[in-house]
Amino acid sequence: MSSTPLAAPTPLLSGITIIDLSRVLAGPFATMTLANLGARVIKVEIPGTGDDSRAFGPFAEGKSLYFSAINCNKESIALNLKAEEDRAIFEKLLEKADVLVENYRPGTMEKLGYGWDTLHARFPHLIYGAASGFGDSGPYSKRAAYDMVVQGMGGIISLTGYPGGKPTRVGISIGDIAAGLYLSIGLNAALFNRTRTGIGAKIDVAMLDCQVAIMEDAVTACDKTGEVPGPHGTRHPSIAPFQAFKASDAYVVIAAGNDHLFNLAAQALEEPSLSTDPRFVTNDLRHQNVDALQDEMEKVLAKQPVAHWLDALNAKGVPCGPINDIPHMMKDPQVAARNMIVSVADPVAGEIKVAGNPIKVVGLAEPKTFAPPPQLDGNRAEILAEFVGVKTGEPA
Repeated sequence: MSSTPLAAPTPLLSGITIIDLSRVLAGPFATMTLANLGARVIKVEIPGTGDDSRAFGPFAEGKSLYFSAINCNKESIALNLKAEEDRAIFEKLLEKADVLVENYRPGTMEKLGYGWDTLHARFPHLIYGAASGFGDSGPYSKRAAYDMVVQGMGGIISLTGYPGGKPTRVGISIGDIAAGLYLSIGLNAALFNRTRTGIGAKIDVAMLDCQVAIMEDAVTACDKTGEVPGPHGTRHPSIAPFQAFKASDAYVVIAAGNDHLFNLAAQALEEPSLSTDPRFVTNDLRHQNVDALQDEMEKVLAKQPVAHWLDALNAKGVPCGPINDIPHMMKDPQVAARNMIVSVADPVAGEIKVAGNPIKVVGLAEPKTFAPPPQLDGNRAEILAEFVGVKTGEPA
């Protein structure tokens, strides 16, 4: 089939409208993912303050870069859901919307009169997405949570860092981001199901659940072996070599996931005896002797800089890479070729750069920029005109 870009771009979620009550990261990350696929996302924010993350630094010309990173391609209207007039507007939005997203603590929406049962009875087509720390059920359901809480409870901190070191948080908010990704998957599944049934569904995603779900083999291995997994630095818990190694100028990552790749790595290092050393001839033996393996490899790697070894390893087809800081990552030609750093013209902050959309649709021309993150209540007039029929200057 041809991969020529379509003459008339039609984003996959074009025509889908999402009303987004969520704030900070888990919910907004989900709606960002859907907005990047073409959905229309309308943020409903608290008057005066808006999304909590609008107050998170760093700032450019007074605008939060944290908020900006997660909220491009969205619109904003400020509504007080405890005020009768604003509730009427909100309900008009729901009449025409496909999806509602919120990340309040369970029970909050019920107190506002907008729980799932109430909304499903009134708007049976509406899909309801909820992200929270612990979900709608279980003994912790009503507890508050942030990313750091579920990183600790979910076990990922116990696997992060170096043996004997202090507890180390994963460098990004993986508790929120994993929940946002799972929520976006659930919402897409509900949208597909609605094409068959005409009926919406509630998607209940808990941050703690998502941390358990991404544990790779830690749960299964712990259960069957009785061994408690712990941190390994950059090493893989069962594959070797699969870590960062010191070259003459910096660290290089080498990931030889099988015996064949290890043989190729030994050739690239011009040290073929490594692959015949009885300590290293199988992955199991390499794992048992990983300290010795690291010592032997670093003796060789110390002779040349990272760039030399990347050329040699890539020439042999061995998975490898540098350890980039963020500026180097942003300048990587592969990242640029995939449009993964996007420049956005923000009317307040000026030009800002944000991460691009990693979901590439073959045959669909990809936009080279995003709509800037909205000002609080910045789309009020057009939203009221479209959903409520109120023109500028008229009372809602």
